[in-house]
Amino acid sequence: MRAREELFKGLVAEHQEMVVNTCYRFVFNREDAEDLAQDVFVEVFRSLEQFREEAKLSTWIYRIAVTKSLDHLRRLKRKKRFSSLKRIIGVSDPSEEIAAPTTDNPAEALAGSEQARILQNALNSLPDSQKTAFLLSKQEGYSNQEIADLLKTSVSAVESLVHRAKKNLHDKLYAYYSEQ
Repeated sequence: MRAREELFKGLVAEHQEMVVNTCYRFVFNREDAEDLAQDVFVEVFRSLEQFREEAKLSTWIYRIAVTKSLDHLRRLKRKKRFSSLKRIIGVSDPSEEIAAPTTDNPAEALAGSEQARILQNALNSLPDSQKTAFLLSKQEGYSNQEIADLLKTSVSAVESLVHRAKKNLHDKLYAYYSEQ
């Protein structure tokens, strides 16, 4: 039992940064990403005996991190829908926390946070499969073959997902900025 715990500690030490960063790229919140990373490693610990070595261990862990992140986003969407319903029926909704600006210039901070919000909204409006493929490709730098392995699909399906995601993002951002 002690050897298994030591092995797991080494596994966490080796992969923790990758898992936290992966989760962060989906949820855009450091605390949520760290919480999700803990969930990922709990899942890894529980499932380690079922790991069949069909893929690299890091790929398997990465897949769990992506799945946990997407599950988290789905829960948030449900929560938002429920929150909207509570407002409609008159139950108060707690206000959201506002992050402190990262620059001393308020105009720059506002413009930067506004652009980040617009991009995040556009990303969040994509279907999960497109968003996942796009983030893995453009933010994480994975090849289409690696993404296909992670998502258990074909390379051509990944190419299609990334292409559709780029087109949808372009259309959404173009429409937004055309109105401005």
